Amino acid sequence: MKLNKVINDIANSFAAADLHYGHGTDNPYDESVYLIFSLLGIDFEQDPESHKRTLSYEELQLLKSKVAQRIEKRTPVAFLVGEAWFAGHKFNCDARALIPRSPIAELITQKFQALIESPPRRILDLCCGGGCIGIACAHEFPDSQVDLVDLSEDCLALAADNVGLHKLAERVSCIRSDLFSGLDGTYDLIVSNPPYVSRQELQALPAEYRHEPQAGLLSHDDGLQIPLTLLQRAGDFLSSDGLLIMEVGYSAELLVHRLPDVPFLWLEFEHGGEGVFALQAAQLRQYSDSLN
Repeated sequence: MKLNKVINDIANSFAAADLHYGHGTDNPYDESVYLIFSLLGIDFEQDPESHKRTLSYEELQLLKSKVAQRIEKRTPVAFLVGEAWFAGHKFNCDARALIPRSPIAELITQKFQALIESPPRRILDLCCGGGCIGIACAHEFPDSQVDLVDLSEDCLALAADNVGLHKLAERVSCIRSDLFSGLDGTYDLIVSNPPYVSRQELQALPAEYRHEPQAGLLSHDDGLQIPLTLLQRAGDFLSSDGLLIMEVGYSAELLVHRLPDVPFLWLEFEHGGEGVFALQAAQLRQYSDSLN
């Protein structure tokens, strides 16, 4: 069977199965391409419709097995193929951490244009998961030193795998810490995609999200416990002209309601996404009473 026909057949199967998309694709066709190209080692730069090669029996059986898992178990494709893409880079991906999908990728590839005046020399990826945000920052800022920080040993093990994959061990470190508790010094840029999902919202998520570690999603106090704690401490770990970038997703409205005086700069994205704000170090210090 020709590759382009297999792509369309699997896309049709996905469409009929009422799957949820949100872990790297947003439609059945792209999901099919993601699965097939990753499993078979095909360059994503190739046009799927122009690829006419015939798949072997072994390849078809492998795809059949993975399609069944995607449909019957609702397993995200990233976990089926063991890889995900973020900010133009490939990362190892498995159930030890969330699948990379943050709109912060767009900020990174634009080098945080209009948000920072000079390249950051020291960067913190807090609640790093598999390390994609910090590693992508290290690629964009080749003179920077980056700390990947998480409380989860599983996340840090995956992050270390990704540091090795990207050959960045000389500039990127993995540190186990409960937020800022085990850290020293200051950073020019702190980027964080912390857990911010309330228990009620977590219970309502599609089945695909149940394959991810709950600790990477759940935050108590209506999703705000971890973001608020991070906000309260971040100013102490930023250089004088440092910047905090944080994603809080759908918890953004509640955060603004809780902290009406704080001048959050809510960022807009060309390729979709919301709930990401920027705050300068000076603002965090100026409004420290409001944050505590």
